[in-house]
Amino acid sequence: MFKTQAHLSAAAFNHHTEQTPLGKDNLLSVFESLLTSAALVGSLWFLTLRYEGELPPAYLLLSVMVFAITFPGKPRLQTGYLPLVIDIAINWAWIAALLALTGYSTGYIREFSGKALLAWVWLAPLSELAACMLLRAAAPALLSLQGPPQRALIVGMNEQGVALAEKISASPLNRITCVGFVDGRSTDRLAAAAKQHLLGKPDALASLVKSHNIHIIYMSLPMASQPRILHILDELKDTTASIYFVPDMFVTDLIQGQPGSVCGMPVISVCETPFRGFNGVLKRVSDVVFSLLILLCISPLLLGIAVAVRLGSPGPIIFKQRRYGLDGQEILVYKFRSMTVTEDGGTVTQAKKNDSRITPLGAFLRKTSMDELPQFVNVLQGRMSIVGPRPHAVSHNELYRKLIKGYMVRHKVKPGITGWAQVNGFRGETETLDKMQARIDYDLDYLRNWSLKLDVHIILKTVRLVAKDSKAY
Repeated sequence: MFKTQAHLSAAAFNHHTEQTPLGKDNLLSVFESLLTSAALVGSLWFLTLRYEGELPPAYLLLSVMVFAITFPGKPRLQTGYLPLVIDIAINWAWIAALLALTGYSTGYIREFSGKALLAWVWLAPLSELAACMLLRAAAPALLSLQGPPQRALIVGMNEQGVALAEKISASPLNRITCVGFVDGRSTDRLAAAAKQHLLGKPDALASLVKSHNIHIIYMSLPMASQPRILHILDELKDTTASIYFVPDMFVTDLIQGQPGSVCGMPVISVCETPFRGFNGVLKRVSDVVFSLLILLCISPLLLGIAVAVRLGSPGPIIFKQRRYGLDGQEILVYKFRSMTVTEDGGTVTQAKKNDSRITPLGAFLRKTSMDELPQFVNVLQGRMSIVGPRPHAVSHNELYRKLIKGYMVRHKVKPGITGWAQVNGFRGETETLDKMQARIDYDLDYLRNWSLKLDVHIILKTVRLVAKDSKAY
């Protein structure tokens, strides 16, 4: 008879430790994806320069082939040392065999130095192994560059919720810390090992998110709980936390809704920023490049406005006002002073038509939006973006977050100098709740459908509208 054996997963058989994705916004995942290709191509170029003294076209073509075959690389940061060596050796054997077969069958191998290719056979895997070890050593420093870990909370202390918490705690490189659970059941019905992590009941979820500074919420609830889930989602619209579903279920009104995984478990995002991973890099690079070019071009104009503001009326040249930025954190936003007052307290009155507080020069600056030009410095600081939801005064935020559902979701991205709402007719005063609701609807529509093409369209439309817009005062 066969003897029973302990359960062994295929992942454990192949790697001894199950590999889990690090996430698109994790800097380590970027280096992991490039590591194999960089090591193999880098070692090839080193040997080519040594034996050939230059990089002939044949070697460049081979480099392109190697990169195409090996990119993106496999996740190996959590693999044991012996499995890592075996995995690199096996993968390199397959790649080398494929390249050799292609070279011999096409006759193209005659274009290469035999000594260089022979040296590359052993140097390539050693280079890849050395690169892996170097990345492991640098991993803590790379993680620290990305700031503190994101704090997560799981709604539903069921089997898959507890499994997700265990996977998160076993994967420190994912930059996620599980703070605890929220569950409406009595403690005697919950898993004994998980009771100590119970933070409260769903009714107090919104306050728990704020008091524990939660960045991510995982909804591990059954599909039959749809009414309760919708109620929880309504409550969470007053927070800036990213929301994911662990069960496979359908939810309407998604903000960047798409499937993904956390530590190997499938999740569905319900409310997330569009600027994760490559999109985040693309957005930031475009902001910095455009801001530098614009500031370089308008620097004489900025100097002239600064002098005019100083001579036109008493008070500072730059007006600094507290606004809500990314994730609802307070930031200082710069503007040329256009009023005789610099309100930034608990009550801020929006500017109105023929407002007596506005200076003659200020009226012109506000009409042409030139009072906003110093905010390109805010963009370079990383506080703002060129395109995004316009930042409101803190007192206005605190008022409207209580009146408009989903108001705080607009802070999943950095505030912008111009936005989708502004180019669609909602620039200037929002004296009624309906107008503010319409502005928020456009802001959320921007989050759902962001693209670089949309950003460029908004920028160009802003330029056309500034000169003739009568809603700014």
